[in-house]
Order: sequence, then structure tokens, then C-alpha cells
Amino acid sequence: MGIKPLEKGTLWHRVVRTTEHALTSGALRSFPTVHAFIEDGGVRFFVRVLASLREKSVARTKQDLDPFLPPEQDLTVADITDTHVAVLNKFNVVDHHLLIVTRHFEDQDSLLTLLDLEALWLCMAEYDGLGFYNGGREAGASQQHKHLQMVPLPLAPAGPPVPIAPLLQGLGQIAAPGTIPAFSFLHSYVRLRPNIADTPREAAIETFELYTAMLKSVGMNAPGTSPLTRQSQPYCFIVTREWMLLVPWSREHIEDISLNSLAFAGSFFVWSDQQLDRLKAVGPMHALTAVTLSARR
Repeated sequence: MGIKPLEKGTLWHRVVRTTEHALTSGALRSFPTVHAFIEDGGVRFFVRVLASLREKSVARTKQDLDPFLPPEQDLTVADITDTHVAVLNKFNVVDHHLLIVTRHFEDQDSLLTLLDLEALWLCMAEYDGLGFYNGGREAGASQQHKHLQMVPLPLAPAGPPVPIAPLLQGLGQIAAPGTIPAFSFLHSYVRLRPNIADTPREAAIETFELYTAMLKSVGMNAPGTSPLTRQSQPYCFIVTREWMLLVPWSREHIEDISLNSLAFAGSFFVWSDQQLDRLKAVGPMHALTAVTLSARR
């Protein structure tokens, strides 16, 4: 098909070079933020606050056409595999925010496949990042064309690379679906073997099996014989080189604050100082609980 798979050791350079070009051409809209920290439940949550609400409102305007068929040339970073391409997030608040997009249309409400995870791990083997999947619009997905996402670590300028890391200390090796004691809502957590990113294709096979077990552990449909099994519940899925977290959702918002997967890693995004004040009043831990399901069902 004339597609050259991603060359090892080149992705970060491609991300940086494409970002510089896309900013110059105007294809990439990067929105400045200020940040704050909120201490809650043993976590120092990181919160980005938009400096310009008006511009982000424009960015969130619904697009009738699929922006990934084809993706904008100026935003396209690299071919990852025959099935996936790496594209910059056109409207970003996190620098070097990468989208891992299926080359042909697949629905964001369909469960992840082995090919999805292979594309993700080929990217995560290149540089340390946090991969995530917003499973459906009710879980923060802004586009219906299936795409995983990856942002570089650390998520915050101070503290651990992933803000919820203090909650994971002392949990030990969890090779089967378990839970994080500090989270009262329904979820599934696993610890990955050391250096798993060194062998991305093997990592994809291992984590696909774990992902299937995690879905079952929270009572959700798991991938079946159909290549595109539809999810039974909105959910978020987070992957690092050390662990994975899966959380079923009940809704996207608490009051007027929209959440996505990054919130469960300890990184929130709000549109204004007023929303920041409301998040402080509610508490980030309560916000996470409000959009999820009770662990006692």
C-alpha cells in the first residue's frame, strides 16, 4: 500500500518539527493557559485554566465533517502502521499533544483492538508519555472517529510525572485487575511488568489481554469475535509504561465542568477562573466520583 511504518527513534523529532511547522502555517491552534494546584485526597491535582475562553469556544464548535478523513497534511506527524496515523491535536492546551487515529473510519464507541494498542505502544516506546482513550462522547470524546491520545510526561511542572502517583505507592505488582484503595468509584487497575515499552508488539498483546480482563472486572462488554465490538458503557482508559487504569463513566460533566481521561490521572482543565473556583469548592476527588459509578453496584 506504499505505507512506510514508523522508523524507530524518529517520532519525537517528527512531533517537534511538525509542531513548529503547523504553528507557522496556522494549522495548529495552541491555546495559552495558566495553572493552579488543588490538594485533595492525598493528590496535588494540576489544573490548567484557559487564558482565552472565546478562542476555545470557537475550537469546540461542532464539525460536521470528519477531520481525520483525511487528516490535515500540516498536522500529520507520521504513519505508525498500516492501520494508524499520528496527527497533532489541532486545538491543544497541552504542548505536543498527539492523536493516534485509525486510517479508516471506526467509531469512538467501539472497543479498542489489538491493532489500536500496537499503534499506541509503538508511540509510547519512542518517548515517555501518557496514553489515553475517551470511550465515547459521554467520556469526553470530541470526535466520533476513533482516536487514542498521548501527551508527554510529566503532566505538571512540579511533583510526580503523573499527579495521582502517590495513590499508587505500596500497591506492589498487580498483574491481574485490582483497585486503587483511594478511589471509591468503580474502576480497574493493573501494574505492568518492568520495561514493557521496550518490546511494543509484545506489550500490545499483553495489554490487550489485560484490557479485556479489566473490562470484564467492571461488568462491561469485552472484545468478542467481531473486530469492532461496541462498548456497553462510556469509560476512560489510561496507559503509562508502568500501569493502566480503566474507569466506567455515568456522565461527562459536573455542573458546567467537562472532564476527560486526564482528570483521572490528576490533571484537570477548566475554561475560566470561575470554573476553577467551583472545582476548588467541589473538590477534584468529588468531581471524579460524580461522573463515575459506585463501586457497590
